Amino acid sequence: MIHHCVLLRFKASVTDAEKQSIYDAIAALKDVVPGMLDVNCGPDVSPEGLNGGFADGIIITFENPQVRDYYIKHPDHVSVADRIIAAVDGGLSGVLIFNLES
Repeated sequence: MIHHCVLLRFKASVTDAEKQSIYDAIAALKDVVPGMLDVNCGPDVSPEGLNGGFADGIIITFENPQVRDYYIKHPDHVSVADRIIAAVDGGLSGVLIFNLES
């Protein structure tokens, strides 16, 4: 399995409703990407305060690396990714992506 972790530094002007709309769009991809097993989205809830400004995140579990690679190129994902880039501080520098295999 692949755990695709996406940390986000949303602009201060992005509302909770806008964030939820992005999260819903990511979760909807489960209906079009076979092997996309689980999606969790939301704000950081750690009391440590070590998120470096990446206060929101998405974790997607894929069946294998091939499913993850298919997802990355899927047009619906590309569309949501464009929305994310527009909503975070500094474009791509407002996104941190880490993939863990288990």
